[in-house]
Amino acid sequence: MTSELEPDFIYDAGPTGCGELIMNLFLTIKKMQTGQVIKVISYDAGAREDIPAWCRLQKHTLVKREDEGKVSQYYIQKNKMEE
Repeated sequence: MTSELEPDFIYDAGPTGCGELIMNLFLTIKKMQTGQVIKVISYDAGAREDIPAWCRLQKHTLVKREDEGKVSQYYIQKNKMEE
């Protein structure tokens, strides 16, 4: 499955569990500019619930999720964070 979205960053989390995945995602997005998009690739089934919930809590936009078998790809746009 190919996407028309062009991410600014790609994070391949592989089978990383959600605790570590979310921490790495948090640290990566922190370095990004507002409006940039990161593509997260995950083989962890728990990420299908955890990443959308994390996006809501952090107020980032989950632009798109693509599932292909056990692999999910998430396109997340960084929104401006309140200081």
